Amino acid sequence: MSTQSLVVTVDGVRREIAADASFSFGRASGCTVCLDPDDPAISRLAGEIERAGDVWLVVNRSRSRQFAVVDQYGLRRVLGPGQREPVDGRVRVIVDGANASHELIVEGPPAGIVAADDATGLPTSAGHGVIINDADRHALVALFAGYLQEGPRYDPNPKSYAAAAARLGWPRTTLVKRIEYLRTRLANAGVPNMQGWNALSSLAEYALTTGMITREDLRLIEQ
Repeated sequence: MSTQSLVVTVDGVRREIAADASFSFGRASGCTVCLDPDDPAISRLAGEIERAGDVWLVVNRSRSRQFAVVDQYGLRRVLGPGQREPVDGRVRVIVDGANASHELIVEGPPAGIVAADDATGLPTSAGHGVIINDADRHALVALFAGYLQEGPRYDPNPKSYAAAAARLGWPRTTLVKRIEYLRTRLANAGVPNMQGWNALSSLAEYALTTGMITREDLRLIEQ
């Protein structure tokens, strides 16, 4: 693949898109990929992938329907009508219809966005020094496996403690204590939002974006 092009895979079919071309998807037969001509929940032109300068963008072309973009960490962002998102490496686009959900795998070059800390030279210390062991990693993967899955099994929500513990064959209390202790250590190390009603979602975002767990770790709960 050229560094200026990208590849879109839909239903196992790969298409390389040149830098001076675009890729459209929706219900209409005139789209590059027609997702489902008989599904009225999908816009005729749902979206487009196009290049602007040095960056590829996923653009929502619908006037009324949203779709989701899932980044390399498994984190989901909803794109409303008219919104756009840069393609940074490998991302997935999920278009939900009435009949089925459709997934487009987009593989492009890194977007080249410089993080604010790198731009200013300020060090990031949140979470520094917090070490996780194998049991911690098993607990995290069992809780957040849905983020790491692809296709129909993708689910960007933490599992319940009971479901995650059952997956590991642990007592629920063992899993709860291990995760609560990890959240406490991270909070003490300066990681925000490790306590409160949304603490598990915040822990998922931290664990995924820092590489505490990756898709390769799914093997820990699939054996």
